Amino acid sequence: MADVIVEHGRVVGTTGARKRTGLHNALRRKSMVAFFLTLPLIVLIALFVLYPALFSMHLATLNKSMQKFVGFGNFTFLFKRETFWMVVKQSCIFAITAVIFKALIGFIVAHFVHNIPAKGQRKWRGMLLVPWVIPPAMSTLAWLWLFDPSYSAFNYTLSFFGVGPIPWLGDAAWARFSVILVNVWYGSPFFMIMYLAALKSVPDQLYEAAAIDGANWWQKIWYVTLPMMRNIIAITTLFSLIVTFANFDIVRILTSGGPLDQTQIFATYAFRVGIESNDIPLGASVSLFMVPILAVAAIFILRDVSKRGNEA
Repeated sequence: MADVIVEHGRVVGTTGARKRTGLHNALRRKSMVAFFLTLPLIVLIALFVLYPALFSMHLATLNKSMQKFVGFGNFTFLFKRETFWMVVKQSCIFAITAVIFKALIGFIVAHFVHNIPAKGQRKWRGMLLVPWVIPPAMSTLAWLWLFDPSYSAFNYTLSFFGVGPIPWLGDAAWARFSVILVNVWYGSPFFMIMYLAALKSVPDQLYEAAAIDGANWWQKIWYVTLPMMRNIIAITTLFSLIVTFANFDIVRILTSGGPLDQTQIFATYAFRVGIESNDIPLGASVSLFMVPILAVAAIFILRDVSKRGNEA
C-alpha cells in the first residue's frame, strides 16, 4: 500500500504516484527512449563483436598449445617472417585498389541510373543489385569456372581474337588481377545504391544555378555533386575498406592464397596458420594486425567528416 504524503495539513499525493510520474517523465525523454530502443543492439554487439575481439586479443598472447602466456611473442615471430610482410603488402594493394575501382564504377553507374526516367529506375536498380545480393561464395564459384585453366569461358572467347590462353589463376600477376576483379564486381552495386541515394538528395536548384553560371557537366560534378556527396563517399569508402580487408570467400575459393602465397591476404593467411596449421594464437595475431591499419584509416576519414560537419 502506497504511503500518503501530507504537506501543511493537505494530502498532496502518494509515493507510488510520485514514482509512476518520475518513470513517466523519464520515458518521455528522447534520450532515454533512444537508449532503451538501442539496448538490444548494444547487447548483441557486446556478445558478437566485443567479446570475440577481446577473446582474440587474449588468444594472441598464448603459445601454440594455448597453455602458456607469451605476451607479444607471436607478433615478434610474425615480424621476422617475409611471408607475413608480403601478406601485409598484398592486403593493402588488394583492398585499396578494389575500393577505388568500386567507388569509381559505383559513382558512374549511379549517375547513369539517376538520369533514367523514374519508371525505369526500379528495374535497373534491381538488376544492378544482383551481384551484391548473391552470396559471395556462390558467385565466386561461377567466376572460378570462368577462370578455369582448361574450360575457361574467357579464354574461349579470347581465342576468337587470337589472344590467349591466359593463366588467370596460375600466374601471380593475373591471379591478383582476378581476385580484385571479382571483388570489384561483387562490391560495386553497394557503392551504386549508396551514391544513388546521395544523388537524389542534391537539390536541383544547385545544378540550375551552375548552368546559369555557364558550368559544363564536369564542373557540375566537381563543384556541386562531389561537395554535396563528400560525407557519404567517405563513410561508404570506410565501410567498404573494412569489409574488403576482412574478405575471405573470394581469395579462398579462387586461389587459396596461391600461387606460392602471392595472393594471400589477412583473412586467408590467418586461416592458413590458425586453422590449417593448428596454431590458433598465431592466426589470431595475424587477424589483429588489421586493427591498427584500419584504425588509422578510420581516424583520418572520420576526422575529415567531423570537420566538414562542424563547418556546416
